[in-house]
Amino acid sequence: MPPAGNLRDRVRFEARAVVGDDYGNPGAGDFEAQFSRSVEIKPMRGGEDILAARIQGTQPILIRTRYDSQTARITPEWRAIDVRDGTVYAIRTAVDMDRRHEWIELMAIAGIAA
Repeated sequence: MPPAGNLRDRVRFEARAVVGDDYGNPGAGDFEAQFSRSVEIKPMRGGEDILAARIQGTQPILIRTRYDSQTARITPEWRAIDVRDGTVYAIRTAVDMDRRHEWIELMAIAGIAA
């Protein structure tokens, strides 16, 4: 796992708000900021997906950060936003790889809707 000195990036984690319709049924609202963390961002091999008959470039990344009670709540319905450049990452997985509650690894993709 990365030493603390590798946590050079900063991201804001956001989750969709739960809102009700006129009949009291829950639905998904806009994204709301939950918390920010120092993270390590490692680009992975990119790719091209064909969406709606056009090619769209995507960039998968691995985000590593310390495990705590807040980061344990992250699910694939969340997104991460790079605070420095505004890049939006759609989170695909959130896993405590070593199961020691020290680090959490998030596989995310830039270039697709969150």
